[in-house]
Amino acid sequence: MEISCLKIYCLVLAMLIFSEIMISCSHQAMAQSCEVNVLGLVSQCEKYVRKSGPKSKPSWECCAVVKTVDVPCVCKLVTKEIEDAIDMDKVVYVARSCGKKVAPGTKCGSYTVPGA
Repeated sequence: MEISCLKIYCLVLAMLIFSEIMISCSHQAMAQSCEVNVLGLVSQCEKYVRKSGPKSKPSWECCAVVKTVDVPCVCKLVTKEIEDAIDMDKVVYVARSCGKKVAPGTKCGSYTVPGA
């Protein structure tokens, strides 16, 4: 799979990770080391982490991808551009809805997961 620049959601969590996000090419090797299914995150989860629209429960397909994400590893990839493209509160909501543990105080880029 050849991608000139990676698209990620975080979630994160990123989820990190879930929308039409461009990560600089220098992050490509790190994303691969996190074993992030970037295309899966974007195609299955993007609509749940958009800045516009209400929070909504993620689909089974989105959760299947989210469950494979190494949250601490992916959080290291979150850039200002990613934070500008997605709603980090929704990223945390999606991750937790899919059964991922995201502790209060966890840092994803400049975003800090608020207390429960």
